Amino acid sequence: MSATSLQLGRATPISRHIVSRVGAVLLAATATFGVLVSLPAPAVHAQGAPADLNASIKQYLAAHPDEVGAIVREYVIAHPDVLRDVLADAMKGQAAVTPPRPEPSAPAPAPAAADPSQAIKHNADALFRSPHQVTLGNPHGDVTMVEFFDYNCGFCKGALPDMLSLLNDDPKLRVVLKEFPILGPGSVEAAHVAVAVRMQDPDGKKYLAFHRKLFTDPGPASTEKALAIAAAVGLDVARLKRDMESGEVNATLDEDFALARALGINGTPGYVIGDTVVPGAVGLAALKEQIATARAHPN
Repeated sequence: MSATSLQLGRATPISRHIVSRVGAVLLAATATFGVLVSLPAPAVHAQGAPADLNASIKQYLAAHPDEVGAIVREYVIAHPDVLRDVLADAMKGQAAVTPPRPEPSAPAPAPAAADPSQAIKHNADALFRSPHQVTLGNPHGDVTMVEFFDYNCGFCKGALPDMLSLLNDDPKLRVVLKEFPILGPGSVEAAHVAVAVRMQDPDGKKYLAFHRKLFTDPGPASTEKALAIAAAVGLDVARLKRDMESGEVNATLDEDFALARALGINGTPGYVIGDTVVPGAVGLAALKEQIATARAHPN
């Protein structure tokens, strides 16, 4: 399946059920990974074949979510080349795209400047000293590294050991974490739980345990997975659920998205070190170099 269209059938009779089932499998497998599929009317001449395959498939998906999920899983396992092609298309068409969020109620930060250092300076309070952020490491460190991340970002997962190494090896480093859930509903759900975790754990010790486990446990992030991990690290789940409904969650995410826009950060991970924006998972050595530069040239 190379791209964006699917055609079923030739001259042999195909029942309405089989057409819908096969179409639903492939549509669901593709839609699961974020690629838009357009289904033109198929060249099927059997009696009872659907006049509108798109509508039929959508009805089938809505009526049989569990069955479709199991079928898709079996299909992808049996045909890994489909998953490869779908992911390749997704990388081409949708990588690092930031979904829109409502404008924050507070005054928006300045628009991204040609010189990122000016945007950093203009937004320094929200970026480095926000009441909505998670702060780890030395609270009085001489250099602050800010990381924008998404719990469903594979690159963020790969970069986690870099942040942990820096926390362990650099006693003068202060680390600020900013929720930036841009990779779909599961990411947003996990971010909601994470904000509630921060509200319950102001010193960040249980938050860091939660953060590490949510990144390293297999499978995509979601509300259910995040709450289970929060319970496992000793947090009060009933309180988390209450806090997830508070205005603090939206205030945190609105501020983080506004900061990302102002700084020109549109993917994850994204770092701010000193007066420099560092996009992408650049690796431990590059982060250490940026920290050393910021330390040698304090503002």
